[in-house]
Amino acid sequence: MNHPHGQGEKPSANTLRLVAWETTQRCNLACKHCRAVAEDHSYDNELDTRASFRLLEQIKEVGDPIIILTGGEPLLREDIFDIAAFGTKLGLRMVMAPNGTLITEDNAKKMKASGIKRISVSLDGSTPETHDAFRGLENAFENSIRGIKIAKQAGIEFQINTVITKTNLDQIPKILNLAENLGAVAHHIFLLVPTGRGKYIVDSEINAKEYEETLNWFYDQSQKTSLQLKATCAPHYYRILRQRAKKDGKKISFETHGLDAVTRGCLAGTGFCFISHVGRVQTCGFLDVECGDITQQTFKDVWENSQVFNTLRDFNNLESKCGICEFKRVCGGCRARAYEATGNYLSEEPLCSYQPVITK
Repeated sequence: MNHPHGQGEKPSANTLRLVAWETTQRCNLACKHCRAVAEDHSYDNELDTRASFRLLEQIKEVGDPIIILTGGEPLLREDIFDIAAFGTKLGLRMVMAPNGTLITEDNAKKMKASGIKRISVSLDGSTPETHDAFRGLENAFENSIRGIKIAKQAGIEFQINTVITKTNLDQIPKILNLAENLGAVAHHIFLLVPTGRGKYIVDSEINAKEYEETLNWFYDQSQKTSLQLKATCAPHYYRILRQRAKKDGKKISFETHGLDAVTRGCLAGTGFCFISHVGRVQTCGFLDVECGDITQQTFKDVWENSQVFNTLRDFNNLESKCGICEFKRVCGGCRARAYEATGNYLSEEPLCSYQPVITK
């Protein structure tokens, strides 16, 4: 979800901007890249309504982040609108990440009434063939488009998310056009992080050169489209942004580059965290290192005292190429990809072709 981070040079340990909460692991799709390896059945030990309310109250003690109700498929949770309404009442900005296929006029009205400010729907192809193959279900594309139109009619703003792989790399411009034509407010591209089912399609991961080219193309589009564009799990975009702006003789500011000017690349543990369906806290959904458990401790305790969070908040702890890079404060490299590649989340980002300029 697009949002202001207000990130300064040194992130405050308490500046929580965004929480992705996996409200359920249950899902009606079987996506090839799924981090959660979600399936369509109920899961044990998911946080119940009361525990969910308590979690939101504890998050509110720490700050006023945007709460992404994600999954699985959040619409498969019967109390999802009670949870959204409770968060709204606390003054939290509540957004949701459904896959679009289950949106009906009835639940779109409930979504609006519960205070959901925006939804994100993933389109990983510009045609039914590519999207449906990726999502593992026939008619997923058609049903997602239908859901988007229903949400729009109900007055809910939406953004399109796209995971970039070799199979859809050539379709990204068409997906951006589709997002514009549907009336989206934003298009977010995600670089595949090979976790969960994503590990098994790692051969469709684009390489560092292709990624560099895509992010440069994305920068060009950001100067042309009225949509908010955001590159997620692609921290090197924030290096490219600065390199390109410098080359074009532009000063980076909120006025010229919007929210990209005030955020940084990898937010894992600094302004962002992930909470699983059973209350496990991680720095992000892809970095599979447990930082705490909200069924055993308070959210505040985890956010302020977790060793992993505090290690990631000091960029001087980064190692190898990322550690000496002059862009480490604006990029940081993807900690989850580093972890999957090396077993060390402080190691260098494996999908970056940039060689740091080492100054004495």
